[in-house]
Amino acid sequence: MYHSGSLRPQRVLFHGNAREYFGIWIVNLLLSILTLGIYSAWAKVRTNKYFYQNTELAGRRFDYHATGMRILIGRIIIVVGFIVFQILSLVPLLLAVVAIGFLFLFPWLITRSLRFNARVTSWANVRFNFDGGPLQAFLVYLLYPLLSALTLYLAYPFADRARRRFVIGHHLIGRSRLRFDSGIGQFYAALLAFVGVVLVILALTFAGTIQTFVLMFNTVDFGAVDSFEGIESFIGLLVRAYIGTIAALVLGGMVYAAIMRNIIYRGTRIEGGHALHSSMPVAGYVWVGLSNALAIFATLGLMLPWAKVRMARFLAAHTQVMIAGDLDDFIGDILPEGGALGDAYTDMEAIDLGLPV
Repeated sequence: MYHSGSLRPQRVLFHGNAREYFGIWIVNLLLSILTLGIYSAWAKVRTNKYFYQNTELAGRRFDYHATGMRILIGRIIIVVGFIVFQILSLVPLLLAVVAIGFLFLFPWLITRSLRFNARVTSWANVRFNFDGGPLQAFLVYLLYPLLSALTLYLAYPFADRARRRFVIGHHLIGRSRLRFDSGIGQFYAALLAFVGVVLVILALTFAGTIQTFVLMFNTVDFGAVDSFEGIESFIGLLVRAYIGTIAALVLGGMVYAAIMRNIIYRGTRIEGGHALHSSMPVAGYVWVGLSNALAIFATLGLMLPWAKVRMARFLAAHTQVMIAGDLDDFIGDILPEGGALGDAYTDMEAIDLGLPV
């Protein structure tokens, strides 16, 4: 609950448009194809710069400072490491050693990725940072999910909340640390919403499939060797069931993502009394996502730039930062840290796993 007397809301604005981004996207696509994917590192930088620099908060823009070469070097390191991992895993005696090595390597890669993505991001010339360690990443990304699986995922909300606390709580903007906390009941409500959507869609899908199968079984001669009617009908039922299952998981996942975004933003605070807020309607998010997917499919991908800009504008329209006190004082307090972070990040390998923050 926010009180206007203590917190002043600032809306996030997105100024990009589909025509501008289409020009960037089509050049990125063509050059990536011509260079067999090598240019994709520079394409990522151009794309992120466009979306960051067109996102505004309180009259100031975000920015993205990575370079294509650093991202390319990071990707080469990952690919070479993956190849070596696959080769070593073919040797039975080394398989256990490789598996144990992966348990140590994976958390390290996660923290490097989060740190890199934070340090190449800025708002109003103030760099972000991430100071989480591999041990904590091992707990929240590997151990806790494994333990929740042993409970048939009944404890998954606890693992999910621990991961959110780790990621958000170890981010800083300048010297100001972010914090996240939320009641576990909200996480269970989001999980129940996901399960409910999936079960309803599966029930509707398989109810119709079972009725059709019974009708087909009573009318089709499965013993006719020269007839494929029964086989074709059965395959059609399997396809329908498969599509229904995918649709259930996609829609359930979108509902879960929308609910979780609101929970995470509303539970995030920035040192100094500032707070994030999201008022995104679940139905609206699902509609934008599904209609975007339909437009992309119908145009064989040509509407992808329009879809990405539309989603960015939708998310920004439902995002606010609640500012405590005077915003200029807040910026003045954290500006000195920006230069130090800028120097630090240039010494990091560009390990980027594409993890959402």
